[in-house]
Amino acid sequence: MVSHMLDEIRQQPDVIRAVIDKEFRSVEALRDAIGARDIRFAYIAARGTSDNVAHYAKYVLEIEHGIPIALAAPSVFTIYDAIPHLDEHALVLGISQSGSGPDVVAVCEQARKTGALTACITNDANSRLAQAVEYPLITPAGVETSVAATKTYTSALAMVALLSTALSTNKPERLEHLRRAADQIEATLALDDTIKALVMRYKDIESCVVIGRGYNHCTASEVALKLTETCLIGAKSFSAADFMHGPIALVHRGYPVILLAPDGRAYDTMEQLAEKLRPIHPAVIAIAHDPGFLAGSETAIRIPGATPEWLSPLVYVVAGQLFAHWLAVAKGFDPDHPRGLAKVTKTR
Repeated sequence: MVSHMLDEIRQQPDVIRAVIDKEFRSVEALRDAIGARDIRFAYIAARGTSDNVAHYAKYVLEIEHGIPIALAAPSVFTIYDAIPHLDEHALVLGISQSGSGPDVVAVCEQARKTGALTACITNDANSRLAQAVEYPLITPAGVETSVAATKTYTSALAMVALLSTALSTNKPERLEHLRRAADQIEATLALDDTIKALVMRYKDIESCVVIGRGYNHCTASEVALKLTETCLIGAKSFSAADFMHGPIALVHRGYPVILLAPDGRAYDTMEQLAEKLRPIHPAVIAIAHDPGFLAGSETAIRIPGATPEWLSPLVYVVAGQLFAHWLAVAKGFDPDHPRGLAKVTKTR
């Protein structure tokens, strides 16, 4: 029997294509407003999986477009009744799969009252969040049945990538790269049987670390979250740079370390970390395209084809989703219904 989670993982290439084909006009409208309002910085509110999308947006908008990004602490608004000074030159972006989180909605509602430009990324066009902002960007992911978010996560990443494309001066090239990313996801899904087989050696693990850097800091966080949710293990995520500043002390012989190392500017740091780890002999699970990086790892998952680094989070997270799904199954858990979790979590 195919779980809802696995079925929704498999839907992702078509969902990404739908984002590109159906939502570009909405994204262009937001782009025009950003230009007309002379937006000088952005403030992003999100929780959980959506917060990992926010971290991706921080890297994309700062690196590609020079827009400074602040990640909101919603409790500033909801618990402490404080409102930061947001004016007409600020973009406030709420990200929420359900669009019903009271804290994310509160940030956007209050920001709109202060005169900020407001937008959101959500999977529900009728949600409170979509109604609270001027420019709702609706991900066409459809109903997501599994509690663990998969297709709503990558569709939100794709929406951020589409906004970056609209803001860019080389739109045709970047749009083509985004289309190819959907193809790369499809190719990565072909690793399903391989990943299903290799997770068996890890079915007894109780903890691990997941490490990425740069654009894929968010991927490390999201994969660790999926492992924690579905497999009930203590999975921690780190930037490669932060990991070498202290948490590397966690690692000992046989300890599982998942390394995400796409081609790009962050690759060298990941390679340096791998070289530092090998004498300690942890159980390195390497997810990369470069065969040289994969050599010497206990487990190697080769991503088929190279992906531009700014889009690699859409592709690499899919391997992590499959790993989490099959590890949960190997442990005897239902990946669709993680213990203690509901599909929609409302926090204030």
